Amino acid sequence: MDHLLNTYARQSVAFVRGQGAHLWDERGKEYLDALSGIAVNGLGHAHPRLVKAIADQAATLIHTSNLYRVLRQEQLAEQLCRLSSMDGAFFCNSGAEANEAAIKLARLYGHQRGIEVPTIIVMEKAWHGRTIATLSATGSRKAQAGFEPLVAGFVRVPYNDLAAVEAVAERNPNVVAVLLEPIQGEGGIRPADRSYQQHLAQLCRERGWLYMVDEVQTGVGRTGHWFATEAAGVLPDVLILAKGLGSGVPIGACLARGAAAQVFKPGHHGTTFGGGPLVCAAALETLLVMADEGLLDNARERGDQLLDGLRQGLAGLAGVVEVRGQGLMIGVELDRPCGELVGQALAQGLLINVTSEKVVRLLPPLIIRANEIDRLLAILVPLIRAFLGAA
Repeated sequence: MDHLLNTYARQSVAFVRGQGAHLWDERGKEYLDALSGIAVNGLGHAHPRLVKAIADQAATLIHTSNLYRVLRQEQLAEQLCRLSSMDGAFFCNSGAEANEAAIKLARLYGHQRGIEVPTIIVMEKAWHGRTIATLSATGSRKAQAGFEPLVAGFVRVPYNDLAAVEAVAERNPNVVAVLLEPIQGEGGIRPADRSYQQHLAQLCRERGWLYMVDEVQTGVGRTGHWFATEAAGVLPDVLILAKGLGSGVPIGACLARGAAAQVFKPGHHGTTFGGGPLVCAAALETLLVMADEGLLDNARERGDQLLDGLRQGLAGLAGVVEVRGQGLMIGVELDRPCGELVGQALAQGLLINVTSEKVVRLLPPLIIRANEIDRLLAILVPLIRAFLGAA
């Protein structure tokens, strides 16, 4: 670690092997993975079909660049557009890059309509990435501090507050888009109300704004739906994906429909590595495995099991603010900072995460089984109870 820049306060453990929902460290200790690489490894570790798809593609063709057609990319775009009802896709390497593409798309959309200073409405406690533009859109002063000057062109409003958006609409003629996470992940597993999402989408239609949904963490089955917007019954103009799309290989996607899909022309945006044959083969196989193995149903069923177990095990416990989430994206909010729980769980063979200082975040792989949820609960519930001083 001596030659790594000091950008992470890493746990001391190093993993050398994985299988399903389990990991093994360099000393041979086994762990249950309830984080899945921060919502990335939806198929768990070493899924045989994914391994074969990656190996076969690596043995055939890894990279050619977007100066030429990429057949796997075209196939993946078709599949994603079919699943999402979008019209087109741009592929890149991460969620931050996908959000950058969406921000550029919205700005160009505004300029094409004669708006000189296009403005995007973003939310308090939002998280869209660490590049300068996505950091500017992100609602974390802690993450932004020291990186000023930030990028202009964003107006921030409270999450789940339609009146605040309407107020901005009345006083700011430069708004061109709204950027929303249907569930704030880094912000503490905070779901947007269904009616809020529906009315926000309607307001965007009425105003001629783009309704852009950041599903970097919620997308590709994490909530028990292909996309979290399905549960709200809304269809965005721009849909942003990453994390679980490649099951561990780096890929992001910015999907668009209607007028939004017509904004970019050659020269407006690009990427050297994005949408290469290797990552697209992994993403295609991920989608196929999810459908073949019923992982959307499993995410809902195991998510319900986990939610019920947490609520029952922590019921009436002083210090527990709320247990919430959808599918296998669950947060336990406490009334105090609880980062030390990460190390305590690790010592007992369980990988978890704490976000927003006070929220235990659980993002198990979508292939997790009922008995593994039971094991997760058997470790985590007593840890939280002991942390809060309960017997």
